[in-house]
Amino acid sequence: MVNQARREHFVRFCSILDNLKHKIGGARKLADCSGRMDWPKRGVYFFHEQGENCSGTVDGRRVVRVGTHALKAGSRTKLWTRLSQHKGQLKTGGGNHRGSIFRLIVGAALINKERLDFPTWGDGNTAERDVRNGELPLERQVSQVIGNMCFLWLAIEDEARPESRRGYIERNSIALLSNYNKPGLDPPSQGWLGHHSDRERVRKSGLWNQNHVDEDYDQAFLDTFDRLVSDVRHEA
Repeated sequence: MVNQARREHFVRFCSILDNLKHKIGGARKLADCSGRMDWPKRGVYFFHEQGENCSGTVDGRRVVRVGTHALKAGSRTKLWTRLSQHKGQLKTGGGNHRGSIFRLIVGAALINKERLDFPTWGDGNTAERDVRNGELPLERQVSQVIGNMCFLWLAIEDEARPESRRGYIERNSIALLSNYNKPGLDPPSQGWLGHHSDRERVRKSGLWNQNHVDEDYDQAFLDTFDRLVSDVRHEA
């Protein structure tokens, strides 16, 4: 059975997310976003996707991925830079899965589900143009899957370092939501694409995440999360 304290913490987490949704004027569909929008320099993001529903979460949809950026000292990566890596390229409809673990994992799940033949998928950190051209049809499918997801974001303008508040919120959110080797809480639907993932941590956690899914969470993070969201100014 699910630990009652964890369930209560989950309900509070969902309530905080719901407040964030109202503060920023609602979730945005990634495919509809661009760098011309007014993005904070740094932040944490929470993805949910159509068909993945549960009671008590934002828009009735469960969170399927939590992420941030610039956790290495000296990193200059901005929030939109990271989101755009997940989204892909407007011109071709493709993207670069070697620059986005999110794209890599989703693409591998599509390969397994649809029995596709892309032997170079995930091979190396870089690839020649002919290899990338051969992968373009799958990159386009990945862009469609991720682009159709909606997300919320919380601006946290702190330093680029592993001990940042962004990292603290990210890892504890993942640990709370993850079902990896834990009693099921907010489980994925039977039709969730992640069931076809080649990564056990994705399949068992119910998240498009690998890191932190096997960790315990510090319940005090909810107080920090709540304060940060309370400080967000309402969008006009």
